[in-house]
Amino acid sequence: MVEFGSKALGKVDKLEEEKAALEKAKEGWEAERKRLATWRVRCLDFEEKLNKRIGELEEDYDDLNDKYDEAVGELDDLKNSIIQEHINGFEKGLRQTAFFHQDVDVTDSRFDVNKDVIDGNLV
Repeated sequence: MVEFGSKALGKVDKLEEEKAALEKAKEGWEAERKRLATWRVRCLDFEEKLNKRIGELEEDYDDLNDKYDEAVGELDDLKNSIIQEHINGFEKGLRQTAFFHQDVDVTDSRFDVNKDVIDGNLV
């Protein structure tokens, strides 16, 4: 019986040691869980901030895209205005030629805004 009691006490001691080891492991896991929970909160905060920043950048991108489209439209208008002013200037020159030189027919098809005189030749 003494033998049985000592075996039982040995098992109880062993169980106490295992229980203490498990408690220590549990505390370690609790600390790890708290640490991971802190990281989870940080990650969620960063995710929220990043999503907000992405939204702001998308708005900025849309604004810049609109400004770019406006600039392209304005550039096309300016190009057309320059071409029209060039044509108007040419026609003004033809009118002045007709005024100062009545013997020149300015309606002749040889007068072309797209041609120029280079080295004495109409090109």
